[in-house]
Formats: sequence, C-alpha cells, structure tokens
Amino acid sequence: MALFQKSVLSKYLLGLDHNKVQKAYEIFKTKYCNNEQIINIKKSKEEQYQEGFFRELFVDCLGYIINPTPNYNITTEFRNLTNAKKADGAIIINGKTIAVMELKGWDTQDLREAESQAFEYKYNHKDSKYVIVSNFGILRLYVETSDDFEEFKIFNMGFEEFRKLYLVLHFDAICRNLPLEIRAETLSQDEAVSEKLYKDYHLFKV
Repeated sequence: MALFQKSVLSKYLLGLDHNKVQKAYEIFKTKYCNNEQIINIKKSKEEQYQEGFFRELFVDCLGYIINPTPNYNITTEFRNLTNAKKADGAIIINGKTIAVMELKGWDTQDLREAESQAFEYKYNHKDSKYVIVSNFGILRLYVETSDDFEEFKIFNMGFEEFRKLYLVLHFDAICRNLPLEIRAETLSQDEAVSEKLYKDYHLFKV
C-alpha cells in the first residue's frame, strides 16, 4: 500500500516552487538519467558508491549539507546509541536524528533485508521519524512504521515523479516534518472514506 494518497500529494505538489524543482531536476538528470553513469552505479558495491549517492542525490539535488562540511545535516556511517552497529547514513536536525538510512548495492533487489536493518537502527534513535532504504536505483521512504512505504525508481526518473521525491525528501520538507503531515492527512482521508462506505453499506442493507 502506498504511503501517501494521490489526492493528498497533488494538493501539496501545488505549493512547490516550479523553478527550484526544475533546477534540481536538471542536476538530477546529469547523474541519474545518464545511461553510462547508471551502468557504472549498477556495477558498484555499496561501499563504493555510498558517499557518492548521498552527495549526488541528497546534497546536489535535495539541499542537504554533508559531513564534514560545517553545519552538516546528513552524514554517513552513523553509530547507534546503544551498540556498536552503524546505519549507512542519517539526517540530523538541531542535534536530533530525524531519519536513518540503509543502503545496498544494485545487486540487492529485495529491499526487505535493508528495511529490517534500518528499523533496528531507527529504534536506537528516539527522535527518528523516517527510514530510507535504497539500492541506488530504488528508494523507499517510510514514516514511523514499516507498514507502508513510498517507492521511487531513481534511474531515468521523469520530472513528475521527481517532483514527488523533491516534495517529501527535500531538506526543507524534512525540517518541517512534511512527510509526517502528508501521511496524517492520508490516514484521515482513508478513515473518512471507510466511514462513508460503512454508512452506505448499512443504508443499503436497511
């Protein structure tokens, strides 16, 4: 099941600055709509492209600052609070770990293993609301639980799909907890639809 309802996403997409998104997409295309680079990424091991993935997608396209740059808000190899295990990355805002990230190479097509690892890391960081898992070509965003996720196919992504990625994963969006807001509105609408269906069914039976 999709994490966000399409009608809810559409409403929020209207608020995006088209010029900013277009500029980010032009940068994105040089990396992820470039067949030669895509082939090289697919051949790369997780550790070979990990830092490049964070820099080329999250920094260059989505507005993050990567460690060790001063005032960074995204970092690689992030250690758990309670043990020696490390997530592949984390988003940190005002000293709080807001999201944890687990990466695999393209040869890992089943992301359930990464999901399990990522949520183990999440539970070690009490302020973490988001989990991101990726094999470089596919990215999944989870909000608070592993019940549902929003999936994005990175390689050769079109502009409309990129707008959705930008909407929910841009640094400003994470700062504002926008994915959490969109998720809450989705659940509210789902409940309203379910309630209406129940009432209609009850009237039909009567």
